[in-house]
Amino acid sequence: MTLEPALRDRILASVVEGFTEQVEFTKKLVSFPSVRGAEHAIQDFVFRAYRDHGLVMERFAMERDAIERHPGGSKFSGEHSEAPIVVGIHRPPHESGRSLILQAHVDVVPSGPEYLWSRRPYEPVVEGDWLFGRGAADMKAGHAANLFVLKALNRIGLQPAATVYLQSVVEEESTGNGALMTHLRGYRADAVLIPEPEDEKLVRANVGVLWFQIHVQGHPVHVREMAAGANAIDAAYRVIGALRTLEAEWNNRKAGREHFEHEEHPINLNIGRIEGGDWASSVPAWCTVDCRIAIYPGTRAEDAAQEIEKAVGGFARTDKFLANNPPRVIFNGFYAEGCILQPGSEAEAALARSHQTVTGKQLESFMTAGYLDARVYALYDRVPTLCYGPISRGIHGADECVSLGSVQRITATMALFLAEWCGVEPLS
Repeated sequence: MTLEPALRDRILASVVEGFTEQVEFTKKLVSFPSVRGAEHAIQDFVFRAYRDHGLVMERFAMERDAIERHPGGSKFSGEHSEAPIVVGIHRPPHESGRSLILQAHVDVVPSGPEYLWSRRPYEPVVEGDWLFGRGAADMKAGHAANLFVLKALNRIGLQPAATVYLQSVVEEESTGNGALMTHLRGYRADAVLIPEPEDEKLVRANVGVLWFQIHVQGHPVHVREMAAGANAIDAAYRVIGALRTLEAEWNNRKAGREHFEHEEHPINLNIGRIEGGDWASSVPAWCTVDCRIAIYPGTRAEDAAQEIEKAVGGFARTDKFLANNPPRVIFNGFYAEGCILQPGSEAEAALARSHQTVTGKQLESFMTAGYLDARVYALYDRVPTLCYGPISRGIHGADECVSLGSVQRITATMALFLAEWCGVEPLS
């Protein structure tokens, strides 16, 4: 059921009225350097903001045993965050609409060398249409929008006529275990909306992701006797070459895969970090390589992991040194499968109507070659999961920024969607 024009116009005007406050709230979120393991302070801030809005609050920790028993659980390592998950719950006096989860993550990737930034990464600044700062786009603007769609309704004396869960999670950038923990905790809804920075488009499909390390042991000697030793770093580069071959093989499998077959390179292997050796004049005894690779939806993480181990092991047997000193493969983060949003759901239709009302354009959909928490709700709750959010630049890079005009548009779209999907009633 579509919204009456008068109600629609009141909601849109309310979003505009509250947008200055929304931008300031987003800037506060950006000011927290909430990299992996350091999200406690921002989650406290979010908890207070949700509580002050009148939501029923819950805050809970990761349950490692439960996550590891679940088929969607990613691997724990010493770097896994211990910050809590925060959930704020709106419960109407008389539930008559359809329930909704609004989810966002607070964790951000490291800012990298500060000299690459033209502004300090955790000192948010607005220049023209753009809000700069690490996490401004990915995804603190969307995080703020989740709360401010509720504020937009409240400002005109309305509230959702169904249960709405605002879920603030961690570990999205490294395992996806935060979103999985909300599932294990028992939170369920008729649909999910995650306002990731998706250029005002709907994600139709996204890849799964594996994180793993390659550990190579060398034979240390003085550099003057290099031929008598074995350089672990050189050996690691040879293993990387074998992984590039596997990457090419997986990309060749795109044929016949809807949403992927017309992409030039849907499966990306990233060599994210290399550490090794102890001394410039010693042949290095060790090397560790951190890797990330994508997998197609429908591919089990376990099967992909076995292929990786087989590729590394098979190459090692052909290498003069590695044949007797095989590398170890350790999976240490993402162990997550991809997902596809099937068209035709009522939730997607409602979002499309809202998007067209706000932008005057039809809602486009696309495939993204990255991980999304959508996989938890799509694969395990089996509900429509809509990833749709603002236009951005530089996510995971320097000078990350988000378009404020776009943030206002997606907030307006989300507010109209929430009002249609959940229904509205007078504020109690």
